[in-house]
Amino acid sequence: MRFSLLIFFFLSGTLLLIGQESKLAQQYYENGEYEKAASMYHKLYEQQNFNDYYFERYVECLINLEEYEECEKAIKKQIKKRPNQVQLYVTYGNLFERQYKEEEARQQYEKAVEQLTADRFIITKLANAFSRLTKFDLAIQAYEKGTTLLKDNQVFAYNLADLYRRKGDHGKMIEYYLNSLVANPTRMSSIKTLFQRYLEEEDYKILQTQLYDRIQNERDVIIYPELLSWVFIQKKDYKNAFRQERALDRKLEENGTRVYRLAEIANQDKDYDTAIAAYEYIVEEKGVTSSYYIGAKKNALACNRKKLTQGYDYTLEDLRQLETDYETFLNEFGRNKTTASIVQELADLEAFYINDLAKATSLLEEMINYPGINPSLQAEGKIKLADFYLMQGEIWEATLLYSQVDKQYKDDLLGHEARFRNAKLSYYAGDFQWAQTQFDVLKASTSKLIANDALDLSIFIMDNLGLDTTERSLKLYSEAELLVFQNRFDDSFQKLDSLTNQFPEHTLKDDVYYLKAQVFTKQKKYEEATAMYEKIISDHVEEIRADNALFELAELYENQLQKPDKAKELYERIFIDFSDSILAVDARKRFRILRGDNI
Repeated sequence: MRFSLLIFFFLSGTLLLIGQESKLAQQYYENGEYEKAASMYHKLYEQQNFNDYYFERYVECLINLEEYEECEKAIKKQIKKRPNQVQLYVTYGNLFERQYKEEEARQQYEKAVEQLTADRFIITKLANAFSRLTKFDLAIQAYEKGTTLLKDNQVFAYNLADLYRRKGDHGKMIEYYLNSLVANPTRMSSIKTLFQRYLEEEDYKILQTQLYDRIQNERDVIIYPELLSWVFIQKKDYKNAFRQERALDRKLEENGTRVYRLAEIANQDKDYDTAIAAYEYIVEEKGVTSSYYIGAKKNALACNRKKLTQGYDYTLEDLRQLETDYETFLNEFGRNKTTASIVQELADLEAFYINDLAKATSLLEEMINYPGINPSLQAEGKIKLADFYLMQGEIWEATLLYSQVDKQYKDDLLGHEARFRNAKLSYYAGDFQWAQTQFDVLKASTSKLIANDALDLSIFIMDNLGLDTTERSLKLYSEAELLVFQNRFDDSFQKLDSLTNQFPEHTLKDDVYYLKAQVFTKQKKYEEATAMYEKIISDHVEEIRADNALFELAELYENQLQKPDKAKELYERIFIDFSDSILAVDARKRFRILRGDNI
């Protein structure tokens, strides 16, 4: 026992001493004190059973000291001692190269590759030795010969891919990364990350072509169509991605998970046609027993609604068909706590698009009283119901519901939303002092959207109350806004015209143009909306609505008028001339997308 302890302490002390000497040698080397470093590395190399790392550092020190003869002598001695360590020929070649003896260096490098044996460890060491000298072509030769010696086309595929990446040969890089996937499919995630990091748009076309060839020749290898689907997703080509995912789902007899996941991505990226097709595939082919059945049906409805309404491009017939789809869903699954969100969506459709406020109100009055309904969803329903009451002129009913939610969710975003709407109701009613007090409180809301809107309205009231001895002008404008909220557009325009007639030089003029532009957009009168925004930009560029007008006009040109160049010009103007605007970041992003940048 005592002898064992003595051995242990002796070995521990020796290792500690070696560690200290290694650090000291490293310090000498980094400081350029190569003579001292060479002496210590030579000693460490002999102590550590001829450790390769210490030998290489010893050689490097001798080269830096230009002691070439001593260095060559040490290398030859090492080669004689270890003839199988072919990476030593790389060290020898490097010695010649540092003396500008290019031909002698080339001979040593070639000898290293020629003398390779079927030993994976030795092959890897040689390739690494070449890589450290950035001799990537020689490293590739080493791995390719190693592939032949070991009779395994995939053993060094990942290493070769990495070398071709470092060379900038993306075609070969892709080829070998794909080879490595066959040997090790668990690398899929890391290889996707590498592709995202290094591939340009043209490289994705190369990847796509290689995948098509492999799919044709190796139909049973699942990773290829999976990766091809991923490529389509990177290119936002969700239609072709859906084809791949659907084929895989059928081939593997899966439960629709991959198709549903793609539908969610397409939905989020506003490719509603593909999302709907994917959801409908699950509904039709997987049936009611699928765990995704209800979700797919609900989300298909939501996509149909967003597809119709977000671009204002719909007919009453389209809306009625969508209404029928909602009713069919509710008839199948019932009106209860589980389908409450669908009822709420239908109510929105009735109120804001079909203009059947009575039906929308009735739907929500029932929904908020469903037994066991989620309290948050119930609160959302109350806020929407209050909106509908307000649209019908039932001010008291509206403020009562807003106040209920505010009280129940005082420190929650739902409570902040209800409080904001209640404050805006006071603004509509002309109680500006009270409304401004509430807006000032809401400027500290954790919701950035509510805080920004509250700040804007607070400043708006403060600016316009200080301009007149009466509140008449602001009251006319707030009443016009309420009429717009109630979809009484003609009455709103009469109110706005009355304001401009009574106060022709009032600074509210840009706000009048802005509100009219919003109405014209809802009515799909895009040329009239454009004219209003142009008036703000040309005549009121110093006013608070200018950046909003620019952004809204850019969106019109991009989405409705199909003039991307004009939209790009306006987005650029926002982030250059209005760099402090909260819209500047989004404008820059839209500009880059229209320019064709890969965001």
